[in-house]
Amino acid sequence: MEFRTVVDIPKPDFEIAPCEPLMFVGSCFADSIGARFREEGFPVVVNPFGVMYNPASILHTIERYEGTIPRIVVLTLGTNHVYRLKETGEIVDNCQKRPQHLFHEEMLTVDQCADYLCQIVALLQQQRPDVHVVLTVSPIRYRKYGYHGSQLSKATLLLAVEKAIGDWPLAISQSPIAANNQSSAPNYFPSYELLMDELRDYRFYADDMLHPSQQAVAYIWERLVDHWFSKEAKAFLDAWRPLKQVLAHRPFHPDTQEYQTLIDKTMLKVAELRKKYPTFAL
Repeated sequence: MEFRTVVDIPKPDFEIAPCEPLMFVGSCFADSIGARFREEGFPVVVNPFGVMYNPASILHTIERYEGTIPRIVVLTLGTNHVYRLKETGEIVDNCQKRPQHLFHEEMLTVDQCADYLCQIVALLQQQRPDVHVVLTVSPIRYRKYGYHGSQLSKATLLLAVEKAIGDWPLAISQSPIAANNQSSAPNYFPSYELLMDELRDYRFYADDMLHPSQQAVAYIWERLVDHWFSKEAKAFLDAWRPLKQVLAHRPFHPDTQEYQTLIDKTMLKVAELRKKYPTFAL
């Protein structure tokens, strides 16, 4: 008997290569999954200007970022709620603990969110035509909106992602930022659905009952590896795993000759990995 539903994960139009540089921008889920990539030796850029929860603020990060755009950029969407500074009308990315009366909170519509997503993708493609953009909705729940309000926010984001991808390439051609229409459409990874529809249990949440637990993040990572990593990238992970475990171990007697010999052998193997994978970021 089957006691759980399994979320279908579509195959993207690319594969993640061993130790490939990636960029993660978005909610604190971007921090969580980006940290897992970093732990596995991938050189990653994660929220260079801090956590960005809504599509408008994610666009602001991409506009401000002056580094090299990796071939793969992952955007994790947290909410459609934004805050505008009353004095200027601009959407702010961080209220910087200023008085609440200075800001007006509003909810972006599906069309507005989709438009911001198209601008983001167009800007990324303008900077790197071969870029692959991955859109995902963060499974983190927002108590301050009320749980019904949190679900409405997630629904808005899911519909916006569907619209941005489904209207391709017309949507991107109508974006304020010109883009090459031959560039690939964004891909969608179902992080939200994996936690809500496949795991479906409070034991997969952290103590606050809002954020995914480390176990949940690890599971989402495993499903990502299974479906989106190349054979070579999976082989690298298999080679790195035992070395990572040795390096993470904290022995009771680190000064013994036996332990020193183990570390020496491990570091030689790490050096071999670095030689084989020059971008390995340990």
